[in-house]
Amino acid sequence: MLCLDMGTEERANELMHHLQNTTQFGLMAVSLGYYETLMSCSGSSTSSEMSPGERAQAGISPGLIRLSVGYSGTLEQRWSQFERALALLHPPPQQKQQPYLLL
Repeated sequence: MLCLDMGTEERANELMHHLQNTTQFGLMAVSLGYYETLMSCSGSSTSSEMSPGERAQAGISPGLIRLSVGYSGTLEQRWSQFERALALLHPPPQQKQQPYLLL
């Protein structure tokens, strides 16, 4: 399980789009309980019933992506797919900061 904070929901959705459609890293889903790699933007899916204040207090930023990495493929293949998707992102406006990755 990985968490990645992309800062905004738009950047999170852009990365998940590339992870699913460009590099075939995984699938967007609400539930992360499956053998395939699944991902979700928690603030707009599983935690959307919480108020913005409750999400902030829980550490759920609008751009937080949760990834449940499945067991298909090698670690090298998965990491390569992940890096390719990150490289396709447009730089955030007025910002050159790398995404924050929690392992």
